[in-house]
Amino acid sequence: MVNITRRRNDPQNHPLNRLFESAFGAWPMSGITGNQDALTGNWIPPVDVTEDQNEVTICAELPGIRPEDVKISLEDNLLTIRGEKQQREEQTSGKVHRYERSYGVFERSFTLPGTVDADRITAT
Repeated sequence: MVNITRRRNDPQNHPLNRLFESAFGAWPMSGITGNQDALTGNWIPPVDVTEDQNEVTICAELPGIRPEDVKISLEDNLLTIRGEKQQREEQTSGKVHRYERSYGVFERSFTLPGTVDADRITAT
């Protein structure tokens, strides 16, 4: 989860839909196509984005990924979350009919408003 704190001295209010419009505006219909600034990789972890008067919170669902395998960066108000979900070998005594879990590299990027105080961004 990434908490993004707003600067208190900036009176601008950026609604949530404008904040992430560029990230979700060209959502791909199948595979990884469309807005490459928004997402790239082999799978797309789901993300919840919430906002209140003081902060924006981005909560990514990353089951099976160790925290040290997740990299978060901020450059020119572009917050990027990237990592890799490794496929673990499983011992099965029977026949496998289907694997539906996704594995591989992921990357999600979000354009942040100018009201974000980059020095106060935290991740857990």
